[in-house]
Amino acid sequence: MLKLKVCGMRLAANIATVAELQPDYMGFIFYEGSPRLISEVSAELIKYIPAEIKTTGVFVDEAIEKVKQKVAAYQLKAVQLHGKESVEYCNDLRSSFSGLEVIKAFGVDENFDFSVLDAYANAVDYFLFDTKTKAHGGSGKTFSWRLLDKYKGTKPYFLSGGIDLEHAPEIKKITDARLYALDINSKFELEPGLKDTEKIKTFTNEMKK
Repeated sequence: MLKLKVCGMRLAANIATVAELQPDYMGFIFYEGSPRLISEVSAELIKYIPAEIKTTGVFVDEAIEKVKQKVAAYQLKAVQLHGKESVEYCNDLRSSFSGLEVIKAFGVDENFDFSVLDAYANAVDYFLFDTKTKAHGGSGKTFSWRLLDKYKGTKPYFLSGGIDLEHAPEIKKITDARLYALDINSKFELEPGLKDTEKIKTFTNEMKK
């Protein structure tokens, strides 16, 4: 069974109700350019999310010391990096916190060079493949998953980018053992940052069939 990450949480009550659905990961965006930027007030709730859910901070080219501060302050279990963070940056984060998972995101299109992943293979726990946009994700658009045939590495990955309820049958046909988790966001929203819990339930149940 694939893991599920619900990303872009920002509203206190919604955070609590989605946590009750027990996704494997919950993502909180600390990138100021995002409409799903979490407030400091809502971020305080991250510490009270059940321990079995991996709370994940999403950052874009943030100063590494600020990322470390957020990890410590909110007891984050994972970080997801959506910018041009270096291999050294990833290694630094991993070595600074015991058990912290580092997820390095890459925007994929027809021109993406999968060989750039090689250098990161030993510096991160997972890759995340998203639709390439100028907005660092959250576009609601899918990319051609056939492009992942060009990925020759062994590092497991999250699949992201416009995943919707209608994609469940297609996803269930994917046989790639490296596919570790699905990352859902904008297609499961009533408005930016407000998740539709009933739709998430439906998707989860469909994936279990």
